Amino acid sequence: MTKLMFAVAVSLTVLPSLALAQGHMGTPQEQKACAPDAKRFCRSQLGDDFAVQNCLTQNRQKLSKRCSAVFQSHGM
Repeated sequence: MTKLMFAVAVSLTVLPSLALAQGHMGTPQEQKACAPDAKRFCRSQLGDDFAVQNCLTQNRQKLSKRCSAVFQSHGM
């Protein structure tokens, strides 16, 4: 369940207003931490929660320290 909530949070880094409209989870800090990485590495997957999570996971070695810390805080 934690992974699902994290996937939702990460995918919403680019569209926080949509997140509020759809009731998605994720703190503003988590969204802010991973937004640049999601835009940089996962642009074509934005809008697909699981695809963004998989993309960021595949690019784990390239993630910023802030986004990497988000993954670590969720046990990933």
